[in-house]
Amino acid sequence: MKKLKRLLKRFFLLIILIVVVVLAYHTITFSSQQIKVEQVPEIEVSDKVVGRLAQAIQIPTISYPTHIDTAAFVRFNEYLDNNFEVINSQLEKTTINEYSHIYKWQGKNTLLKPILFMAHIDVVPIEAESRGEWTTDPFSGKVLDDYLYGRGSIDDKLCLVGALEAIDMLIQEGYRPERTVYLAFGHDEEVSGYNGATTIANYFKQKYIKFEYILDEGSLVTEGNMPGLNRPLGLIGIAEKGYVTLTLTARTHGGHSSMPPAQTTIGVLSKAITTLEAEPMPATFKGPTRLMFDYAGPETNIPMRVVLANRWLFGKILKKQLSEKSTANALIRTTTAATMIDGGVKENVLPTHASAKINFRIHPQNTIEDVANYVKKTINDDRIRIDIDQKGQNPSKISDHKAFGFQVIQRTLQETFEDAVVAPSLVVAATDSRHFVDLADNTYRFMPVILNNEELKGFHGVNERISIDNYKQAIRFYYRLIRNSCQ
Repeated sequence: MKKLKRLLKRFFLLIILIVVVVLAYHTITFSSQQIKVEQVPEIEVSDKVVGRLAQAIQIPTISYPTHIDTAAFVRFNEYLDNNFEVINSQLEKTTINEYSHIYKWQGKNTLLKPILFMAHIDVVPIEAESRGEWTTDPFSGKVLDDYLYGRGSIDDKLCLVGALEAIDMLIQEGYRPERTVYLAFGHDEEVSGYNGATTIANYFKQKYIKFEYILDEGSLVTEGNMPGLNRPLGLIGIAEKGYVTLTLTARTHGGHSSMPPAQTTIGVLSKAITTLEAEPMPATFKGPTRLMFDYAGPETNIPMRVVLANRWLFGKILKKQLSEKSTANALIRTTTAATMIDGGVKENVLPTHASAKINFRIHPQNTIEDVANYVKKTINDDRIRIDIDQKGQNPSKISDHKAFGFQVIQRTLQETFEDAVVAPSLVVAATDSRHFVDLADNTYRFMPVILNNEELKGFHGVNERISIDNYKQAIRFYYRLIRNSCQ
């Protein structure tokens, strides 16, 4: 018996030793994916750029669910014509559906594929209830404490005007790119982009134009959002989630509320919703999320590096922790969000039917069909009818993180944002680039700004703002990216 105990003890010690060796090996070989870049002198950016972005913000180019503010978009057309005379004289401009625009900067070498920078002109409305919470009028374009305030200062006039400013600077320096550079500015991205981006994409298809890479809005540079990493983290979106909305409709017998059944129609529907929230689709580290950890993990401190290098052992714990934070949870699974509910006509009448809309943002490892099957299986209630919104879209394809486009964006990011760690990532929202899937093998989604968690609240929220230094840095990024891409 004692001999057996000794053998078991040695066996367990051997197992522990093997695990420790494997952990150590994976951690040691968890090598850096960052590239070495030489320090480049900081590019001087004139203060006049702030005024031009402020003018763009002062034009309320709002997209509503049913229409756009056409007068504002006419003013924005005039703004583009009046403020960028050098660009208008040197670049070929094409207007699409009155308010969207394409700019073409012809390169010297026609054998090189062109590149495309995208942005959108429109912004989301301001909720009437939130106007009083703004520090200044949402369309004032005012500068307060070195911040430029206003709707569109981040999403997405920053990228649009920033790219124009960079090209304006390059032209005035006498620079001409080797490859052709296109800019595409849609006017209805916030309401799906069917009159702007879709029509622009069709224009390129008709011209048989394909791009070396496409860059649209998306991920950005953040601080303090990855445990164990004390450096800025620049995330380059290599894919974006799909989306679909399912309508759940519960039907039961109606009647008087004085004699209710054990579960009313609304109760049936509520149970289905709470079941879906309690049992989300499985988390996964596959695809862009795996690559994000592969790139950022080697730059973290030792404890976190051990965890990220050994997801085979710590994966379940890591998924549990990430699932508890909404931003991280969105990166590792298809998310479930009940967004609308309808049912009942009077407080003393049992409704015969009630419905709810559940919005799913689909991880690249899933499809619309997967979501529908999951919902049906999870609810498992014949009293619930499930209908698929036909406007849904599957996730984008995953762009190559080893291709020229990613590498040149990574290099430019590291040159522009000192000490930043760069990693591929998954964009959890939808962008206009989804309409351009046939126009390039690789599409990337990145906004060249560094935002803290408080500033991030400005996206579609109150007090959207960008620091002056941040905006100038965005212009420097586009300036360098064009030079790096067009050598």
